[in-house]
Amino acid sequence: MTSTPTAADPRAWRADTIDQPDSWYYSLSDSAVAALQEAIREPHQVPVTDLRASDHLRSACASDLKPVRDALETGRGFAVITPDSDRFAPRDLPAVYWLLGELLGHPFEQNVQGALLYDVRDTGQDVRYGARFSVTNADATFHTDNSFGDTVLDYVGLLCLNSAKAGGLSQIVSGYAVRDELMARNRAAWDILCRPFHVDRRGGLRPGEEPTARVPVFDGQANDLLVRYLRYWIQVGHEKADTPLTPEQISALDTLDTVAADPRLRVEFMLQPGEMLFENNRWLMHNRTAFEDFLEPDRKRHYVRLWLRRDG
Repeated sequence: MTSTPTAADPRAWRADTIDQPDSWYYSLSDSAVAALQEAIREPHQVPVTDLRASDHLRSACASDLKPVRDALETGRGFAVITPDSDRFAPRDLPAVYWLLGELLGHPFEQNVQGALLYDVRDTGQDVRYGARFSVTNADATFHTDNSFGDTVLDYVGLLCLNSAKAGGLSQIVSGYAVRDELMARNRAAWDILCRPFHVDRRGGLRPGEEPTARVPVFDGQANDLLVRYLRYWIQVGHEKADTPLTPEQISALDTLDTVAADPRLRVEFMLQPGEMLFENNRWLMHNRTAFEDFLEPDRKRHYVRLWLRRDG
């Protein structure tokens, strides 16, 4: 059982205690920009995912990324890097994003096809027929990424290339604050959420694997919380396992969804083209609200996702 963090723990923030929004954004120094420009001089000639961060790039970006890493691990849990649009062409942004991701952690595959950079845009698919929320325009509800995966996903990155016509807000809530609220409101629900559920692997099924993973929503030791959650994957997982959710489990999940969506706990913002969001996926939950897209293909909402394991 995890212990409750103290009120002074910056990870247990709420909407009225988190630091001011202007502190969420991090620019790059001239030396970091110059090193990145050198590293991506000819990015269109090789796949972005073949680029590797050199020792020179690591040294040039170290002081810029230290406060980002501190925010991810011991602060609010997320950070938005804002490259200077005058210094990087739009076509170079995925390469810049990939290299900054390499400096923060180790990229790993997001599906059985081996994608390391994953396009997040509405393809017209439906989650009821096997699609992930990331390729639809539906509200995803509060969740963590890769809740069904065997590898713990430490950080999620999102590069905004195009915003939606309307909607598509990024919303984030602290798992520590959610835990505190759950334990105060309904300790029985908290106890149930610490026991394993069946979670649909949702396109991540490899030969020989069971169709569901068995994991609790909340796990961890001492003051190191681990959250693995997406409500719909649990519902489908229990259907596939032919193990209906009990009334007590449904009530606990309902309570969790109510707490996570409480406006008093969450923050929300809109990423602008070129901005790069990195967030701690172990103890933050996030949501993307439903959106209306542009009709023109080149203006449609388009993000690029990156999954990272932290160093060490």
